[in-house]
Amino acid sequence: MTSPSPPRLLVAGVGNIFLADDAFGPEVIRALDRRPLPPEVQVRDFGIRGLDLAYTLLDGYDTALLVDTARRGHHPGTLTLIEPEPPAPETAGPPPEAHGMDPATVLALAAHLGDEPLPRVLVLACEPRLLPHPDEDILPGTSAEVREAVGRAVDALHAVVPVLLADPAATPALGRPMESAPVRTAALPDLAAGGAEDR
Repeated sequence: MTSPSPPRLLVAGVGNIFLADDAFGPEVIRALDRRPLPPEVQVRDFGIRGLDLAYTLLDGYDTALLVDTARRGHHPGTLTLIEPEPPAPETAGPPPEAHGMDPATVLALAAHLGDEPLPRVLVLACEPRLLPHPDEDILPGTSAEVREAVGRAVDALHAVVPVLLADPAATPALGRPMESAPVRTAALPDLAAGGAEDR
C-alpha cells in the first residue's frame, strides 16, 4: 500500500527588478537563499515571465503562493495575505496578455492554456511606496519600507508554508491570534510596518 504523495507547494516571486518596489517578489526569493524553506517546496523567481508562471501553475501543485507588490491602500511596507478569486469560466475570445503579471491575469492565462485544474493561489503582497509612472521604463532601487519588508516576508513564509504543507486548504493565521483575520483580507499585524495598494 502506497502512502499519498505529499502536497506540492510553489512559492513564486513576481516582479520587475528594474521598476523600484516592484522588485519586492524577486528580492524575497533571493533572501530565501539564506533561510531556505523545506525541500518539498518549489521556490522560483519568475520575474516578469507571466507565460512561464502560467504554465507552471498547470504542473499539478496543490497550492501556489505568489510574492508580489499590490496597492491595497495601506502604509508602504505592509504585508497582506490575500486569496484572489479564481478565474471565471472561459469565454470565447483571445487569450489574456502574457506579459501582465498581476495574479488575476496570470490565473486567467493559466486557465486559458490548459484543462488541468488550477492550484489554490495565495498572494503575499507588500504595499509599495515607489512605482514608476507609465512613461518611465526603468526606476532602479526599492524604497526603505519595502526593503525592510523583505525580511518580514521571509518570516511570514516560514510561518505560512508549514501550515499549507500540512493542509493545502488551510487558512494560515499569522500574528497574534486575536488579530488574525480570514485569508482573503488578512493584513499580517505582527509582520506589518503599518497598514497594503493593486498594481
